[in-house]
Amino acid sequence: MLAQAAPIDPALVVRVTPDPGRTPGVAFAIADAGVWLTARRVVDGCRTVAVLIAPGEGVQAKVHSDPLSDVAVLTAGGGAQSLPLAGTVAPDKELVFAPGFVGGRAGEVATRFLGAELLRRHDRSKPNEEVEVLAEVGRTEGLRGPLPSLTGAPALDGAGRVVGVILGEAPRRGRYYAAPPLAMIQALAAAGVAPSATAAGLAITADNYGLAADELRRELRVAPLVCEAQ
Repeated sequence: MLAQAAPIDPALVVRVTPDPGRTPGVAFAIADAGVWLTARRVVDGCRTVAVLIAPGEGVQAKVHSDPLSDVAVLTAGGGAQSLPLAGTVAPDKELVFAPGFVGGRAGEVATRFLGAELLRRHDRSKPNEEVEVLAEVGRTEGLRGPLPSLTGAPALDGAGRVVGVILGEAPRRGRYYAAPPLAMIQALAAAGVAPSATAAGLAITADNYGLAADELRRELRVAPLVCEAQ
């Protein structure tokens, strides 16, 4: 069982079969009523989406996404205790941690915030968008190579507050890109939901980020997503 502390009605749990042709992603709780955030690319083209709570079992979620936004909002019938948002200001050259799942098992990275960069889209009909640039400084022991399945994971500051949503990586440069706080706030507003006003963060440091990530996963505050294809 991935988590046992999350207040999810067993009647909402369904059997799910992941699409073997897709790289799985991550979602994280942002409101206690069953509201989650992830990267839009994780859920694009899915017939159904579920937050995995045990092997082969999940809670189906409705996807709220805007083709002009890199962030997607998921709403389900139940969820876990939410993570707090840091606000609209990006971190300033501090450590940022991304807990998630890699290759079907727990995995996380530690990064340092480098600044903002304008993401130039291949589709010229879509506006360019600002993203956060994070340089990797550490990862779970034993993880090798690119980590595409971290996409959708929360980027957390030292107080455990969400400062971004991981959108992807540039493995050769050792960098990750994340949607900034304003993109998350706009996505939530467009979906007609609000983040929790009482959420508490978890102190995270370079020494304990693996243990902190394990706690967030056990509590289902960070969970893998399953996409069933169209």
